[in-house]
This record gives sequence, C-alpha cells and structure tokens, in this order.
Amino acid sequence: MTRSRKPASDHCTLHNCVSNRYLRVWQRTATVIVILTLLHIPTVLGQQPKVTEYQVKATYLYNFGRFVQWPSNVAAAQDNSFPICVLGQDPFGPTLDSTLAGESLDGKPVVVRRIARAQEVGDCRIMFISSTEENHLKQILAALEKALVLTVSDMPDFSRRGGMIQFILEGSRVRFEINLASAEAARLIVSAELLKVAATVRKNGQPGD
Repeated sequence: MTRSRKPASDHCTLHNCVSNRYLRVWQRTATVIVILTLLHIPTVLGQQPKVTEYQVKATYLYNFGRFVQWPSNVAAAQDNSFPICVLGQDPFGPTLDSTLAGESLDGKPVVVRRIARAQEVGDCRIMFISSTEENHLKQILAALEKALVLTVSDMPDFSRRGGMIQFILEGSRVRFEINLASAEAARLIVSAELLKVAATVRKNGQPGD
C-alpha cells in the first residue's frame, strides 16, 4: 500500500514553519507596539512644552479613524473626503485643523467641519460632540442613531449614556473609554488593538438618561 502524502501546499520544512510562526508573532507584537505608540505618545500633558490637551485629543480623533471600520455601504462624501465634524462650541479652535492638515483616512483627505445641529451630520464619519451639548445629549444620540457615525466627546458620563468613545483624564494622561455596544449598534467595527488600550470597554447595558 502506498502511503498518501500531504499536498505540497500543506507541507513546510521545520525551518519554514518556525520562521512563519515567529513572523506571525512578530507581526502581532509590532501591531500592538504601533497602536501604543500612536495612542499614547504624547498622551501625557506637559510631556512636551507645546503639547496641549486638545492637541492630544485631535491626534486621537485621527487615529480613531485608522482603527475603526465603517460599513462598506456607508455614504461617500460628495467631495470624496473623510469628514471629521465638531458639534456645538468648538474646544479645539485652530488646533484640530492644523493637526489634521494634509492627513488622509481610508484613502480620502481628512476635512474638518463644524455643525450646529445633529441633523446636519450629513456624511460625517467621526463626530466630536462638545460638552456644551450635554443637556441635549439624549436627543443628539437619537438623531445620530442611523447615521453610521463614530461619536466622541469629553463630557462626563458620555460612554455610559450611549456615546461611543469618551475622553477621560487620568492624572495628566489623556485616555479614553469605549462603549462597544453603541459602536456595534451602528455597525462600526472597533479593532481589537484599539480595545486593548482603552481604559474601559463597555460591552453591554442600556444607555443612561
């Protein structure tokens, strides 16, 4: 009887198998190092003389766009851009524009838009909701429910109340919480790498009032 042999596609030498294994481990490790670098440097305020809280938060907004996936059928912007929007009084000022100038996401140039009402969301991909809108948050999130937009804010209890990503301060460090249930309800896919570096991940539960 002739012993069957594995197909060539399933065969590898010991050297190749070990090399491939270490390559995969290295790739996973490198990915974690990259995300930590992107999301934690420079997240400590005062670490560099010119770094302010909202410069750090502006950088975070950009990186959120790199580690969140939108549905394939999300409406494209008319100008083929990747809009990052601010709802309400803008705490960033020119910092957001200067931080995002010349950047691109999903192969599209990033543009900054300021809007006064949630109903003006249009084709925004990321929406920073100013703390000035705290008293209207419930209505805002209801208006954005089917908008396929990543909601971000630094207002207190934002993630507990149904917002997707909330900036928090831990001492002098800017960090963030993720309400994964809210993101998944909007059919957004948050990468495992981003979840790993979040201070808190809410996976279930109903939004508060």
